[in-house]
Amino acid sequence: MGFLLGKTAVITGGGRAVLSDGGCGSIGYGIAVAYAKEGANLVITGRNVKKLDDAKEELERLYGVNVLPVQADVSKDGDNERVVRNVVDRAVETFGGIDVLINNAQASASGVTLADHTTEQFDLAVYSGLYATFYYMKACYPYLKKSKGTVINFASGAGLFGNFGQCAYAAAKEGIRGLTRVAANEWGKDGINVNIVCPLAWTAQLEKFEQAYPDAFKANVKMPPMGHFGDVEKEIGRACVALASPDFKYMSGETITLEGGMGLRP
Repeated sequence: MGFLLGKTAVITGGGRAVLSDGGCGSIGYGIAVAYAKEGANLVITGRNVKKLDDAKEELERLYGVNVLPVQADVSKDGDNERVVRNVVDRAVETFGGIDVLINNAQASASGVTLADHTTEQFDLAVYSGLYATFYYMKACYPYLKKSKGTVINFASGAGLFGNFGQCAYAAAKEGIRGLTRVAANEWGKDGINVNIVCPLAWTAQLEKFEQAYPDAFKANVKMPPMGHFGDVEKEIGRACVALASPDFKYMSGETITLEGGMGLRP
């Protein structure tokens, strides 16, 4: 248990996912585990209720923390402000405030070229990622201002480098980066630091892709210079813990690439 004991973190896309070896299998759940080990109260959201319930059971059993799972889905046809407000209201009612907001949730249709992308596919990425980040930041702001808290938003090398077949995903992620930099500028006076993480990690989804389509995996998934993909808890989640610590409060508006050397840029 560490400096997050008694503090509350909202993590979108935090349902339980596991690798074939039993390890953490998604970035959101890896972050949740890292925060649980520091004693934080957790509010986790996602579309899959079972994954949320499984996360609550495991995190509370293993780490003795309090976990509030709230089913939530930001989509084109949803009442999105109400959906997000419900999450935030329940977080505050349960734990009294919010100290950290982590916008990790994102859906997309990758592998479809720009010319072939449909409006529905574009909407999927923009609503689940960019709009969700916007709504959560707005709703959490009064509580983050009170706690002089931290926001960590997730972007991607797909946007930084213009990955083939990821136009909607890249657009949503670059929108999130722009939104983050504006918030860092506007909210600095409130003591809120706001940063961006671009991760590359080994997940259950990537593992299934390799098993189902080994040739496509080999052609499209490149090994980072460090020789391994990131561990979602130890190399992504722990970095998110650090970004919420007093040691990093002066860092704001930055894009941090956790890609094992693949995030190099001028």
